[in-house]
Amino acid sequence: MTHEIVIRGGTIVDGTGAVPVTGDIAIDGGVISAIGESLEGARVVPADGAVVAPGWVDVHTHFDGQAAWDDTLDPSFSNGVTSLVMGNCGVGFAPCPPGKQQTLIELMEGVEDIPGTALHEGVPWGAWETFPEYLDFLAGRSYAMDIGAQVAHGALRFHVMGERGVQNEEATEADIARMRQLVAEATEAGAVGFSTSRTIFHRSLDGSAVPGTYATAHELSELVQGMADGGGAVFEAITSESIGDLEAFGGERFTQADELNMLADISRATGQAVTFTTVQNRDRPNDWRKVLDFVAEQNAAGTKLYPQVSSRPIGLLSSLEGYHAFMRRRAYLEIADLPVAERAKRMRDPELRQRILEDIDVPPANPGSMEALYEALQARIPGMYLLGPIVDIEPTADQSILELAQRRGVTPDEAAYDHLCEGDGTNVATMLGAGFVDRNLDAIHEMLVHPETVTGLGDAGAHVKLICDGTMPTTQITHWARDRHRGPQIPIEFLVEKQTRRNARLYGFTDRGTLEVGMRADVNVIDFENLTVGRPATHADLPAGGVRFLQPVSGYEATFVHGVQTRAGGEDTGERPGRLIRS
Repeated sequence: MTHEIVIRGGTIVDGTGAVPVTGDIAIDGGVISAIGESLEGARVVPADGAVVAPGWVDVHTHFDGQAAWDDTLDPSFSNGVTSLVMGNCGVGFAPCPPGKQQTLIELMEGVEDIPGTALHEGVPWGAWETFPEYLDFLAGRSYAMDIGAQVAHGALRFHVMGERGVQNEEATEADIARMRQLVAEATEAGAVGFSTSRTIFHRSLDGSAVPGTYATAHELSELVQGMADGGGAVFEAITSESIGDLEAFGGERFTQADELNMLADISRATGQAVTFTTVQNRDRPNDWRKVLDFVAEQNAAGTKLYPQVSSRPIGLLSSLEGYHAFMRRRAYLEIADLPVAERAKRMRDPELRQRILEDIDVPPANPGSMEALYEALQARIPGMYLLGPIVDIEPTADQSILELAQRRGVTPDEAAYDHLCEGDGTNVATMLGAGFVDRNLDAIHEMLVHPETVTGLGDAGAHVKLICDGTMPTTQITHWARDRHRGPQIPIEFLVEKQTRRNARLYGFTDRGTLEVGMRADVNVIDFENLTVGRPATHADLPAGGVRFLQPVSGYEATFVHGVQTRAGGEDTGERPGRLIRS
């Protein structure tokens, strides 16, 4: 038999966790039709020496706005993602009352650092009001991968409660009943989940907490029950205290123990799967173990709790092209609007350098802006790490600003300043936070290999000038299966299963995630030995000239979505077979 496409001679890592084997994969009609040796194909894709794996399934992205103007959805597209889920952390753009988009834009800009100007210009406001209408809008578009959307608590509360919802007033029974009804209707229409944020760190541009941050357990349970009413989906949450005590923001309102018990109660009462952010944070560096122990105990008794963990530390970037410790210095603001290269040159002037280093800070006009992180960036300068051409996600002390300062005989502030304005001003440093508290990734290793966890938290599409973790699906396999030298590695078959089948099954995507006969032909062909992720660089490619960081990735030789090749030799083929995934 001659098949439409045969991927020949690759090392097949099939997403089931099985030991890799060498063989051919045949594709017919968009599905995998045969796996074996010496298969015949009308078109043959050579894969000798390459890893052949299912397309990655990324369950934590924020393309809610970008999906309205862009059909590639980078950085996910260039990182082998073939299915994704957006609408996480309680922020999204549906439902949206007519003419009321400003509130939702400011929420997204404050929480996810997506430029409001890009959202104003790029999103066709008025094309939908309800969540089912939003899904219909997405269903009318084609993408480089499949996308699924979740109902965001913030948008839902604003739609039903107006300013009362924005101000986080307690919902009435009538409010809750109406929101439950809308969640049910959204799930029936194809929403793959419902999401909420309960951390004070997530704030709108004006500094106010995301609508729903202080919602009662009763409100949340009723809304998740709405998902069950509509056919079932996933409840995604970032809980209070999950990323720290956050005393600088006024402190979290609920304890981790209260949050975990609430999630378990909701899962038991509704029968729904719950996934929630779980990281090692500085305030409670060992609490993640308590989370995993609690989940193992509860799931053994029938709950469906899935801690969502990252495969690398969450890194906040510091650069003249984004955010840095000196960006609110009064003297710096005088030159802040200059082109980067010219700004860097001016900053190297000894007189201006001294003024900026010694000057006072001017707080930003919008307290919820990411610029308000300048104080945190200042406090963490000694622990920042320099990023080289190929990014090391588990750096050693000699790569830190502190050791650079000691070698040069200057203060850490001076070393950081000089690094920022060196050359054309495109140098990047990173403040490694969650997951790197012990200055290594041992905690992340334990979280990754735990049987109850799922991987996510890359935030692709968000934090466009602060975080560049959308490459997490790539670094997950390069670091842990190939490059790690500061501790044990993880078998590639385990890592592949973790970010394909396991994530797909969590969200009920049963037709993808493995390379098995009858499954969708979502496939990556990877030059694994040469798979690399480079230093972040800025691109002014958002609507209204908005700037974002992207990391260059090389090594994906081919990517197929439903049997259609979307990337070849690291380049876009122009094909757009991706569609909306409905629950």
